[in-house]
Amino acid sequence: MTDVLIIGGGHNGLVCANYLAKSGLQVTILERNPIVGGAAITEEFHPGFKNSVASYTVSLLNPKVINDLELHRHGLKILERKVNNFWPNPEGDFLAFTVGSENLKKEIARYSENDAKSLDLYLRDIELVADLIRDFLLQTPPNVGGGIRDLLKALTLGNRARKLRVEENRVVMDIFTKSVDDFLNLYFENEYVKGAFAFDGLVGNYASPYTPGSAYVLMHHAFGEVNGKKGLWGHAVGGMGAITQAMAASALEKGVTIEVNQSVKRVIVENGKAIGVELTDGKTIHAKVVAANVNPSLLFNKMVDEQHLPEDFARRIKHYKNGSGTFRMNVALSELPQFTCLKNQPRASNDHLTGGIVLGPTVKFLDQSYRDSREYGWSKVPLIEMLIPSTLDDSLAPPGQHVASLFCQQFDPDIDWDQHRDEAAELIIDTIEVYAPGFKSSVLGKQVLSPLDLERKFGLVKGDIMHGALSLDQMFSARPMLGHGDYRAPIKGLYMCGAGTHPGGGVTGAPGHNAAKEIIRDIG
Repeated sequence: MTDVLIIGGGHNGLVCANYLAKSGLQVTILERNPIVGGAAITEEFHPGFKNSVASYTVSLLNPKVINDLELHRHGLKILERKVNNFWPNPEGDFLAFTVGSENLKKEIARYSENDAKSLDLYLRDIELVADLIRDFLLQTPPNVGGGIRDLLKALTLGNRARKLRVEENRVVMDIFTKSVDDFLNLYFENEYVKGAFAFDGLVGNYASPYTPGSAYVLMHHAFGEVNGKKGLWGHAVGGMGAITQAMAASALEKGVTIEVNQSVKRVIVENGKAIGVELTDGKTIHAKVVAANVNPSLLFNKMVDEQHLPEDFARRIKHYKNGSGTFRMNVALSELPQFTCLKNQPRASNDHLTGGIVLGPTVKFLDQSYRDSREYGWSKVPLIEMLIPSTLDDSLAPPGQHVASLFCQQFDPDIDWDQHRDEAAELIIDTIEVYAPGFKSSVLGKQVLSPLDLERKFGLVKGDIMHGALSLDQMFSARPMLGHGDYRAPIKGLYMCGAGTHPGGGVTGAPGHNAAKEIIRDIG
């Protein structure tokens, strides 16, 4: 009998396994797909073309996790984008988020001198809250109803907040309560500048930029770094699968057993304690404890019999909020897209194609995209981020050809996607064609993943890339629910180590790291 069974070989499961094995525990990972990695994998989706399938970019992966697991020694190499993002606009111009605050200030000044002057204040306030969040990323939140240890954690958090000036506490309150539009209105006036910053408030967030709480989602994407440089985004050579394959190599080196094509049907609970799992083929595997790297809705509403759960927990977890409005595509291209806005612009270069190309220029556009999706099922003009990783990594496509990741937002997860998948995919291609004429004819092949496909392939309930909404009632000590923010389920011996726990979604490794600490504390 193994010490710990981990359900799901996504990146957090792999991180958790590494730390557990390093402490001397015997660990087995059960992954239902043919390879480990969860949503962070690389596949050949068209002959000669491969790409990250779901997760597609690097910034939030925690530096401590990278170092502790020695991911670079196991083959991980991360390249920095030369331009973080750029936004084409209908006038044929563009706004680029170039690397470095002075460069960015000059770019913003083209649209608004006042906004350029406000940039330093905005970046200062963002970094203030980002530093607060970084302080708690690798800590277990104080658990409501916990003992003296949780009380001390709460006091520590309170002391950290008390050191802030009144003006700084106002910024913290803004981030956690305001809409991304209301927050940005404190700093900027130009519609294109606000629209560019607002985009991060909707990544993995099926909401309007006018929705209260969306400012935090913007912040959730601001605490990352690449190669020790804060605020940058990068590319893992070989795609996101390079991250999880390095994690798997690190785990195997520590003695972790990894079993693929092993789909878990249910958690076995006897006398109020989790003692193992039953697979879909009927096989049972026992362990001292079970750790689940899956969406809380999938764990408690599918894998755990309701009779084993407290009544109030069972009632509430049925209403755990999922659905990020995400539609993912990968396309094989015969050539680089030719964006109209980059032609005849003296400041344009191919460096712009190394960043995220966001088709969503203004806050009003972002809001209309959301409203359309609620009324029609998807936006008439969808919000799209295109990334062309082959501009940095020539291992992904044949010479002279390219691959592009299309991360598309505002697609209602509750409609019949088997019926509408192809129609939506064509709309996405047609939308890009408007900004880059000739794009459609350059597409050699594509991989299409609707919200339903993301659920089927990766267990992302309603296609939710965050494993649950990043709303105030599902954050920190309340993720996934108050009383269970410490990675412990309401069943003895059952733990949660996925993105449905603090600090939430993105390829961070933090939930796996933190859950491992609690498991080791209990049984190590």
